[in-house]
Amino acid sequence: MRNSLSPCGLRRGLLRLARMGAALGLGAALACQAAAGALPPEVEAALARARLPQDALAVYVADAQDARAPARLAHRAQEGANPASVMKLVTTFAALDLLGPAYVWNTPVYVEGTVRGGSLRGNVYIQGQGDPKLVVERLWLLMRRLQAQGIEDIAGDIVLDRSAFDLPAHDPGRFDGEPLRPYNVAPDALLVNFQSVALTFVPDPAAALARIQYDPPLAGMQLQPSVPLAPAGTPCGDWRAGLRAQWADPARIAFQGAYPAACGERVWPVAYADPAALAARAVEGMWRALGGRLTGRVRDGQVPAGLQPAFAVASPALAEVVRDINKYSNNVMAQQVFLTLALQRGATATFEGARDVLAQWWRQRLGGQPLPQVDNGAGLSREARTTAQALGRMLQVAWDSPVMPELAASLPIAGVDGTLRRSKGRAGAAHLKTGSLRDVLAVAGYVHAASGRRYVLVALVNHPMAGAARPVLDALIDWTARDQ
Repeated sequence: MRNSLSPCGLRRGLLRLARMGAALGLGAALACQAAAGALPPEVEAALARARLPQDALAVYVADAQDARAPARLAHRAQEGANPASVMKLVTTFAALDLLGPAYVWNTPVYVEGTVRGGSLRGNVYIQGQGDPKLVVERLWLLMRRLQAQGIEDIAGDIVLDRSAFDLPAHDPGRFDGEPLRPYNVAPDALLVNFQSVALTFVPDPAAALARIQYDPPLAGMQLQPSVPLAPAGTPCGDWRAGLRAQWADPARIAFQGAYPAACGERVWPVAYADPAALAARAVEGMWRALGGRLTGRVRDGQVPAGLQPAFAVASPALAEVVRDINKYSNNVMAQQVFLTLALQRGATATFEGARDVLAQWWRQRLGGQPLPQVDNGAGLSREARTTAQALGRMLQVAWDSPVMPELAASLPIAGVDGTLRRSKGRAGAAHLKTGSLRDVLAVAGYVHAASGRRYVLVALVNHPMAGAARPVLDALIDWTARDQ
């Protein structure tokens, strides 16, 4: 009887041969090359269960430390695909490499005029320099630093200088019709609290209501202080829909529904309906909340030539910002970092300038790989494109770079935290950036295998049914980790 092997059996045999060759120091490269293009059986099975064709998936798996070794798996790895938020890896590695992990954004504050008896006869200027994390707590600190200059009353204006970024008009609903989603917020040279308002609901059953706290405090708005509680026994469920929020009027936030006590305390971050006005409302609101007085108004403008800053408020270091971007896939923070690449090369940042800086960096670092089409640097784009192999090669370069610890530590840990906390793959075995859009699902990063080796893994799914591919990606992670 003639012996025969199924395609899957042949692949398994080749993989065994590759391992034997590696152990003997013989022929491993040839065996790996023979098997690299074939998907593992468990991945094929997961694709079949998800009713996805094999050409919906592009994969690249290779040794993280040895860029010269043949890929362990390369399936459609040179085909262009939309990587969604996995593109943030390109932005954050470039930033760490070009700016350094300790880079900080300084927001200078200028005081024009004289201070007498706690009153400033003149204007205060706050100059945005692209800080991605000027959140409520740090806006509070900025205002406290201003008060430390002996100022209690500003008999003039607070002027916001946002000229560091030169950006086109932004429609927050254009991408997916969800203008109030924080992920659709546009970058801003003076980005205050991600241009979002955090609403905290605290139920008080004795008073039959839930109190609402708004952060940051917003000046000149009608803010409903509480909502009634839903009838006893109402499950938490879709509590946001039950509140029946009214957002249309930028000067008013109101609710026509009720809040279930079963939800306990919850926070609802919402992109402000008039993004261009949020910084002014928040700055004035915080100043007044701290007891400051303002005779004039908060308005946009520019710092007068020659005026020296009274002080500056520094952001967290870039390494910490990158961790927030990658762990939680923060789009606007990624765009702020992307634009900062251009700001460091000139007086004003544009998306075109940032793309030019990144292209130059890519050619220097990965000249042999096709340049990604990065668009806005966050992956929140229908036009962004790259290949699995290009991203994989970049991750190998990153592994060999001085900033590898910062980049790797910024990635979500499978089954543990960030956007991978619910992953059903091997818990703790992988540090991977995730990406998802309509028709796109992706992961990329590093996998710690049973043999002790580290692999780069890039998997990009582009298909109308991409949302069904999570078990496919879990199977790939498990297969990569199980290399013995």
